[in-house]
Amino acid sequence: MDKVLESLLLSDGISGYEENIAKIMTSSLSKVCSNVETDNFGNVIGKFGNGNKKIMIAAHMDEIGMIVKHVNEKGYIYFIKVGGINDSILPGKIVKIINKEGKHITGVIGTKPPHLMTAEEAKKPIQYTNMFIDIGLPSKEEVLKIIDVGDQIIFDPNAGVLNGDFYYGKSADNRICCYTMIKVMERISKINGLNAQVFACATAQEEVGLKGGKTSSFKINPDFALIIDTTVAGDMPGIEEKVSSLKLGKGVAITMVEASGRGTIVPQKIRKLILETANENKIQHQIDIIDSGMTDGAIIYTNREGILTGILSIPTRYIHAPTSVFNIKDINSAIDLAVKIIEKVAK
Repeated sequence: MDKVLESLLLSDGISGYEENIAKIMTSSLSKVCSNVETDNFGNVIGKFGNGNKKIMIAAHMDEIGMIVKHVNEKGYIYFIKVGGINDSILPGKIVKIINKEGKHITGVIGTKPPHLMTAEEAKKPIQYTNMFIDIGLPSKEEVLKIIDVGDQIIFDPNAGVLNGDFYYGKSADNRICCYTMIKVMERISKINGLNAQVFACATAQEEVGLKGGKTSSFKINPDFALIIDTTVAGDMPGIEEKVSSLKLGKGVAITMVEASGRGTIVPQKIRKLILETANENKIQHQIDIIDSGMTDGAIIYTNREGILTGILSIPTRYIHAPTSVFNIKDINSAIDLAVKIIEKVAK
């Protein structure tokens, strides 16, 4: 696995706590951009090129996670969720609480065992409010020596090659797209005579309201924005093709409609531009229509007087879980298509 991709997957950075992942993005973008800055909101923005047109690429860098809310007298830690997490995946998971010194404190999410549940309790889904984190210390006093209320909590970091082109990792949503954006900028920086300013934006707090996309796009006010995000792959048990026909390894997904129209409805001329570019350059791709979920595109394309926006999505299994699975070939096709789109828009 590419070292930059691995570092992105392993890094911490839930919504509002993106400082460490921002450092990786700043370092990587600084190698290919003429200027890189972190704005007041925490977005990392790199710029390359000159010209009248302004093109924005956006990939959010925050991940879902939790925050320490309360420590009881026996040293058990209660938490709130940050971002969309299904409570059913939490019991028994290993997590890392990151304290103010940056140390990772290992914990296990616990709940009342089924052996001791009443018949009524056993019938009901367990809610996160009835869960806690055990770090192996016996008292509130001992726990508060090493963590504070408000510390971020991430799932146990992991990343690797599952088999062949199939990879896995924590926070694939959306770190694999941050990686894609870095690679796109590397390619863009080698194009002679590109008549445009290209802004690479690693946005903050997407998982909790698309917030960084709003502030960064208002600042840049681009002529065109290209969003790179993950999307739900359907090639797994329990998902019918009519719900999602997207498959890993079959190319980048071109997203046309999000959240049944509550999110981005990509303008017809942008759909045509992206599809023609993919077909002209023989780039493997799939079509993505989403009836739930949305990207930074939903807030960017309604900013100011409206911003022309397209969305490229990388099919991913097990999004918003401790570990996701993706295919490196889909990342490569996303890189190829994004570069060709930017070249065409810049003309």
